[in-house]
Amino acid sequence: MYRLTDRNSLQPLLAAIEDRRIVMLGEASHGTHEYYTWRTSISKQLITEKGFRFIAVEGDWPDCYRLNRYVKGYEDAGDDIISILNSFDRWPTWMWANWEVAALAEWLREHNRHLPPDEKVGFYGLDVYSLWDSMKAMVNYLETEDKQAAQSVKAAIACFEPFDEDERLYARFSLSGHRCSDAVVALLREIRLKAQFLDGDREAALNTEQNALIAVNAEKYYSSMIGFNNESWNIRDKHMMETLERLLLFHGPLSKGIVWEHNTHIGDARATDMAKAGMVNIGQLARDTYGAANVFLTGFSSYKGTVIAGDSWGAPMQEMKVPEAKPGSIEAVLHQETDHNGYFLLHEEQRDLFHTRIGHRAIGVIYHPEQERRGNYVPSVLAKRYDAFVFLDETQALHPVHLYPQDQRVPETYPFGV
Repeated sequence: MYRLTDRNSLQPLLAAIEDRRIVMLGEASHGTHEYYTWRTSISKQLITEKGFRFIAVEGDWPDCYRLNRYVKGYEDAGDDIISILNSFDRWPTWMWANWEVAALAEWLREHNRHLPPDEKVGFYGLDVYSLWDSMKAMVNYLETEDKQAAQSVKAAIACFEPFDEDERLYARFSLSGHRCSDAVVALLREIRLKAQFLDGDREAALNTEQNALIAVNAEKYYSSMIGFNNESWNIRDKHMMETLERLLLFHGPLSKGIVWEHNTHIGDARATDMAKAGMVNIGQLARDTYGAANVFLTGFSSYKGTVIAGDSWGAPMQEMKVPEAKPGSIEAVLHQETDHNGYFLLHEEQRDLFHTRIGHRAIGVIYHPEQERRGNYVPSVLAKRYDAFVFLDETQALHPVHLYPQDQRVPETYPFGV
């Protein structure tokens, strides 16, 4: 185990990454401060020492694209990071509207300040949820750039209008045969073949085509929600993989990208019970597409602490206690073995602990601490699921921006930036 103390202690991890093209950094919850700060520290070094070109996260494309324009210093992007983060209005908002992301964004903006446009480091969303937001973004842009294409977007929007931006209502109606798939597929085809981008924005085509792709895949995703299988999960992760491929293509044949997602997405599904359920994830798909030698998967975990989560979908966020890990889990075993934070490079580990199936904690945006021991643990063979594994003995909750004074400056040092 490598002791984890400061940014210098990450050097063995960076050496193990070598020249891999894709580095995925996980998290065992969507509301833990240390997962964000250590991923930030790793990402900074990947960017400055190994030339990584972008960070792609488990977030909506339109919201993250506004943040992308901010960190790259586009003239119309604004100068207020809190306003940018408050535009993340889809629940769970705290995942990206937090001080930890604000600190990363300010660092990226400063890092990019003196770089030429085609070398600035970007920040993008991989997720598929933003059906209506993506179509609105296309209309707003194309109204001035290509009115014919804008009309095609409006036609697609009209198909969805009866559902009043309610994904579940659309999903129920899709069972009766009412589908908007033809409209969004036609829209994507037109954007790819005919749309004109005349304002000199080098990312305009990428952004508009991505929003059209989201419309296609989001329609598939929401139509599959009512089914009693895992098709919606697979549609979502395949979309995220397709988006990652598009970002690598856009940034050039030698470009390298960093991915931030939950462990359940970035850890190879074949090393868990997800495989038996017919589920795939982006970590597995990336290994299959680019080869395991070109992909580095890093899982994160903690033994106890606090976390930001909700007790039901759409519920107010709250700080919750994370109890001591379930006996026999990887988190409990490592807590018994060590009194400090650290990480493992799993190709070096020969112990059965990392090569046999063991429970590994996973906390979602909905969390009930009192019920944790009846769930929340994914049986995993860690050496097959990840390339590296970070263990933090005690962690604290994330810092959502609206829980703190609006005039509070983003701190420049730890705990907001390792």
